[in-house]
Amino acid sequence: MQLDILAFGVHPDDVELGCSGTLLSAIAEGKKVGIVDLTRGELGTRGTAETRDEEASKAAELMGVSIRINLQLADGFFENNQASQLLVIQAIRRFRPQIVLCNAPDDRHPDHGRSAQLVQTAAFLSGLPKITTMYQQQEQAAFRPAYVFHYLQDKYLNPSFIVDVSAHFQQKLQAILCYTTQFNAPENSHEPQTYISSPQFLETVIGRARLLGKRIGVQYAEGFITEKMLGIQSFDAFIQNPT
Repeated sequence: MQLDILAFGVHPDDVELGCSGTLLSAIAEGKKVGIVDLTRGELGTRGTAETRDEEASKAAELMGVSIRINLQLADGFFENNQASQLLVIQAIRRFRPQIVLCNAPDDRHPDHGRSAQLVQTAAFLSGLPKITTMYQQQEQAAFRPAYVFHYLQDKYLNPSFIVDVSAHFQQKLQAILCYTTQFNAPENSHEPQTYISSPQFLETVIGRARLLGKRIGVQYAEGFITEKMLGIQSFDAFIQNPT
């Protein structure tokens, strides 16, 4: 299966929080979209790896993505090394996306920045034909995505560009809330409260989307960072109804 967009998240729910509005918009346009979770989020204070698996599956179904797989790297302890890079390369070559989305390059959770470097490195190496990877006992052809974009997460980083997700923002919130062990947890829960489990955390997600939307004159938006310069062919890209 060849995808248009492949979104990587180091933990299940990273993609939902960071870029699911953009993915939903792309799916509505008829694009094929997939998600790769690097870990099962097994070190999370709330829930278990098994519950995170179930929640990720529900979110993927709600969003309508074409595939969702988990590479089962070690939460908290994975490294940007050859073994991890080869697993990410295998996924990129398997789905051959033109666009890769991945974690923020710098963030509150140290896994996020490390994951960003891992995916960006692997996306480049994936285009080198002398690196051999196998899938279903067949050697994979080299392939390099055209773009790697980093979605914003907890820290506010100035985005390189902003995507209007107003039409799909409520569905984005529904996808986030599929992670019932993680978000908007009831106060009488037997599990400890965490940084992300209070209703106030979701309010910051909504506030960020409104702030980014305000910058481009829409209700809700998501921001992305790119190290590769983006280009346009004409100013028609900025004109709503070119003639």
